[in-house]
Amino acid sequence: MKYMITGATGHLGQQVVAQLSKLTTKQSIRLGVHTPAKAAHLKDDGYEIAAIDYRNVDQMTAAFTGVDVLIYIPSLTYDVQGRINEFENSLTAMNRAGVTDLVDVSFIADQFNNPFQMAGYYAYLPARLASSKLRYAVLKNALYADPLIPYLPELIERQNVIYPVGDQAMSFISRKDSAEAIANVAVKPYLRDRGQNYLLTMTQNYNMVELAHLMTAATGQQIGYAPVSLQEFADIYRAEGDGDELASMYHAAAMGLMDGVTNDFRHITGHAPQDMGTFLKENYQQ
Repeated sequence: MKYMITGATGHLGQQVVAQLSKLTTKQSIRLGVHTPAKAAHLKDDGYEIAAIDYRNVDQMTAAFTGVDVLIYIPSLTYDVQGRINEFENSLTAMNRAGVTDLVDVSFIADQFNNPFQMAGYYAYLPARLASSKLRYAVLKNALYADPLIPYLPELIERQNVIYPVGDQAMSFISRKDSAEAIANVAVKPYLRDRGQNYLLTMTQNYNMVELAHLMTAATGQQIGYAPVSLQEFADIYRAEGDGDELASMYHAAAMGLMDGVTNDFRHITGHAPQDMGTFLKENYQQ
């Protein structure tokens, strides 16, 4: 079997490479990258590297040729139509290259009434794949826990979590756990033979009082919960380039649309995912 991972040098992609390498040989793995220079170390480690551009069907067709299972990690963009176009191009290339099996990485925010700016893309995915001739599974990630770690110094300074979600809870998963599940679905055909749709979460969700309590325990610094308004949140982080987009996601959370919890991770891997308290304590360095 030949496996290919797109976006292999990204935050999640690197974790998928590591986890898939535990389940198969490096010679069985091809890495699709947008900037081959960033993958020089992976080539030196023995991985096959292929340049891909989601806008270039011919290039992707060449890169996908000979691949049995494609792990598709989408590009980082808040342009819904752009994401859809990239995926359609990828499907065309897969068909031309003869790829038969797809492991598609998605996100929890896929409900028809979800105000997150990218929800339209995530809602489109499963219906689009259902009309394809592929064998596939869609793995929806909950919110990544990982960005909380570099955010902790700011929260310590603020002395509060400020997410504008009121009394609602949110679900999380670490990138490492997500990658482990993705790799297992890729190598186990019975987990991707019926268009399965998985949601990867920790064993519980967390409201912001609970999250703040866990952050306090991990850092030794008092962190409470004092939510700002959606507009205030967007204004605070707009200079970083994604304030409005993040605010739309927390709007969805405030509507109770980001709190789903499943047993899918255990079903796929055979063990429980890491809980938030342990994750924060293991990764926070004062």
